[in-house]
Amino acid sequence: MATSEFELIGRYFTHRTRHAVLGVGDDAALVRVKRGHDLVVSADMLVAGRHFFRDADPRLLGHKALAVNLSDMAAMGATPRWATLALALPAADARWVRAFSRGFMALARRFDVDLIGGDTTRGPLNICVQIMGETPHGKALRRDGARRGDDIWVSGTLGDAALALAALKRRIKLKPAELASCAARLHSPQPRVVLGRALRGVAHSAIDVSDGLLADLGHILESSDVAAEIELAALPASAILRRYLDRVVACSALLAGGDDYELCFTAPRSARERIARLGREVRVKVTRIGSVGAYRKALPRLIVRAPDGAALRVVRGGYDHFA
Repeated sequence: MATSEFELIGRYFTHRTRHAVLGVGDDAALVRVKRGHDLVVSADMLVAGRHFFRDADPRLLGHKALAVNLSDMAAMGATPRWATLALALPAADARWVRAFSRGFMALARRFDVDLIGGDTTRGPLNICVQIMGETPHGKALRRDGARRGDDIWVSGTLGDAALALAALKRRIKLKPAELASCAARLHSPQPRVVLGRALRGVAHSAIDVSDGLLADLGHILESSDVAAEIELAALPASAILRRYLDRVVACSALLAGGDDYELCFTAPRSARERIARLGREVRVKVTRIGSVGAYRKALPRLIVRAPDGAALRVVRGGYDHFA
């Protein structure tokens, strides 16, 4: 017997809420933001064949669908509270939906996020999540706050997810254990929510690295009207990626690969010791990769320095959803 839209919602997406006045089950949800806080809102869409393989593991896909939105909250220094989920499904496949909901809800419970509404319909596989959170009034991290003299930092390591995708597309061959390790970064990103909150009042600007370091750091520079130099040798890479850095595909993954979901942020030099301490406290590696300077129209906004000090010629700036 076919499963209806309302049966799917009731069975897999209706859960007790902790932060909502009214959650799933009415025409709209009701939420109440804490006094003295701002509401932070973001949304991401994942489309089969564009953002994930059509045969992707639904449990991992459920995790990633929420993780990429939590990463946006992390970049704003926000505490995530509520999410809505809209699904277009080729068919009402209860087994697929059950596995998807398990991945989604496990991560939601981990970060204490209420699923408060959404929609389902028949159509090409498409996932859209809207997430909402809170920050103390005026304390959100933004892209437009970078200042001359700031250090540039990134969390974790870069490039493994893009290297896995390149291997899956047969652009590079990895050993089975290497592919498994990198694929975990591609399919199960770990949003840096705790680090983002810790950086409130310390970092001047922040962004999550979703489309590649060069593209996303470029957004900070443009929004702040500044320039920057970063050092290729300083970029944090896994031992696996470093083995392949003599290949163009691996270097491109490090500099411009998407799906890292790490944080890139700028902060004053005086905060170096504090940031290192924060990284240890939240158990996230943080690495200083360059510095912010004044922007001059005749010069590039972002320069990547090779180990010998030469400026590298960068031919790809990052992932483009319409490329």
